[in-house]
Amino acid sequence: MIRKRAEHGIIAVVMTFLVMFIAVSFNYFRIAADNRYVSAARERSELTVVAGVSQGTIYDKNMVPLTNSARISRAVAVPSVLDREDTAQYAVDKPLFYEEFDKGKPFAFTCINATPEKQGLTVFEIPERYSDDQPAQHVIGYTSEGTGVSGIEYAYDAILRSDYGESSVTYSTDGFGRVLIGDGAKIVRSSAEKSGVVLTVDSDIQRICRRAGHSIEKGAVIVADVKNGDILGLESFPEYSVSELDKALSDERSPLINRALYSYSVGSIFKLVTSCTAIEENFSGYAYNCTGNINIDGKNFNCHRLDGHGLQNMSDAITNSCNTYFISLSRNFSVDLFRKKAYLLGFGRETYLCSGIIGSAGVLPTVRELLVPAELANFSFGQGRLTATPLQVTQLTCAIANGGEMPALRIIKGITVDGSAPENEKKPQISNVMDKETADILRDMMISAITDNDSSNANAENTSAGAKTSTAQTGRSDENGDEYCHAWITGFFPAEAPKYAVTVLVEDGGYGNDTAAPVFREIAEEITKTE
Repeated sequence: MIRKRAEHGIIAVVMTFLVMFIAVSFNYFRIAADNRYVSAARERSELTVVAGVSQGTIYDKNMVPLTNSARISRAVAVPSVLDREDTAQYAVDKPLFYEEFDKGKPFAFTCINATPEKQGLTVFEIPERYSDDQPAQHVIGYTSEGTGVSGIEYAYDAILRSDYGESSVTYSTDGFGRVLIGDGAKIVRSSAEKSGVVLTVDSDIQRICRRAGHSIEKGAVIVADVKNGDILGLESFPEYSVSELDKALSDERSPLINRALYSYSVGSIFKLVTSCTAIEENFSGYAYNCTGNINIDGKNFNCHRLDGHGLQNMSDAITNSCNTYFISLSRNFSVDLFRKKAYLLGFGRETYLCSGIIGSAGVLPTVRELLVPAELANFSFGQGRLTATPLQVTQLTCAIANGGEMPALRIIKGITVDGSAPENEKKPQISNVMDKETADILRDMMISAITDNDSSNANAENTSAGAKTSTAQTGRSDENGDEYCHAWITGFFPAEAPKYAVTVLVEDGGYGNDTAAPVFREIAEEITKTE
């Protein structure tokens, strides 16, 4: 009896499995015979995985990349044909790799250098837009969501992103989305980064400007070629990083602005313009006895040396930066002519470098304003309403160092389609703004301002130079009542055959000889070492 029951139980189990097998087999044949499933298995489509994108490069004058200078490795992986742990050893971010791998679909991940390629694993070298130690950030600017926001990125957005090249792998898939690895893959390696914009900037000089100005809290440094106006280096301080824009936006020092484009009180540098006007109006031999102050229509103007400089000629007055000499000098020539000379030398006019990089016109007082004796007195030594940018001051220095021929400053050299050489390069724009004899006299006076001044901090050890400093009053004071002053210096080197014009502005930096002149000296010395 027990034995029969056992036999019946076995038979029941066998019959159950038989019924299940018949049901599964029937369902299989039903699916296989169904045209919908047959079509899906045969249907082909494509799946593209993008490893990274490339944009046009911003080059220096020697075709050295200022952007896209670094590379990162990116790989596209097909989980179905790769070993999970073996592939994970190449991932930079392993937790993220595992998360994507376990989804089972092809994906891209950042990998270490020298990751080997194999079936199901394609490796790309993708250019990184900016480096951690990005040079010329204020000139280059930055992008947001693939669009240029400032600087060259903004001005040449259409060119830099005309070929928004994707490096990618395209796979064939069946109707269920499974990768048909045996059918091969279409691999696209973008070379869009070869095209781009070529600047006049020299990356070596740019680095020198950056190092020399590292102590500047707020300000700007410019180096230009005196012959053609090419801007070889331009740094604005404080610097900022594209990776920390939120931090830059909240910084009360406003690091995102390019201070080379902003106008400031000029101070004694403007005495070069006053001297230029006087020389061309035959007052080059003018002499004046500085007693420490001068009265202009009831208003007293003090010289920075309260006990006076004594008898001064023009060269002495430039070297000693004697305010009262230039106040007295300016009363000898036409106000209209004086203002026109300042305008001809670039004051009161914007400096156009490219779209979005335009130096302010600053403030050039009107003739009517200068007819007020006190305003003319302030104007003669660079105070009052007058303001100017470091660009304008650099252009003035170029004119003096270049025999009266003033080149328009420029920062664009041309464009390139293959990264080999610039195309569409424009010729320098040069204007005659003063007689050569006038320029030579001014140049000699700027040289004397350094060589005949034992206290000058601009005197380089390995080259000769000419320069003029400024300590420009701002009308603002600190909590102790001490007035803030902008520290300036502008000059050229080598003195005997000028090649470079340099302007340094230290905003609220105090005395020009104390804070700006040492930066000038370091730039001159370091550039000279490279030649």
